[in-house]
Amino acid sequence: DTGNLEELEQFIMAITVTPKPGASTSNSPKNIGIFIEGVEVITGLRDTARLCSVLLGLTYVLNLEYPRQPKYTFEVFQKLFLELDNSQLSNKVQSLKSKL
Repeated sequence: DTGNLEELEQFIMAITVTPKPGASTSNSPKNIGIFIEGVEVITGLRDTARLCSVLLGLTYVLNLEYPRQPKYTFEVFQKLFLELDNSQLSNKVQSLKSKL
């Protein structure tokens, strides 16, 4: 509905998870989408693993700044797991890397 779309426009990046039409249980297939700057850029993702990979890819390809809250999560995905630009780690991520 328009109220939800207006709410999503306030976020730089947002994830939507909605049950598929006719689904009745919490374990039912879901429709997962990604909004960037109020625009739905992708929908129809089926699981959170795919969501994470697509979201990280979009962030990297579009050269977007990481959102404030999950900033270090994105940095760990990019720099530790995917080994992209891993020469410049923040102190927190460097600490995690040394513990691993």
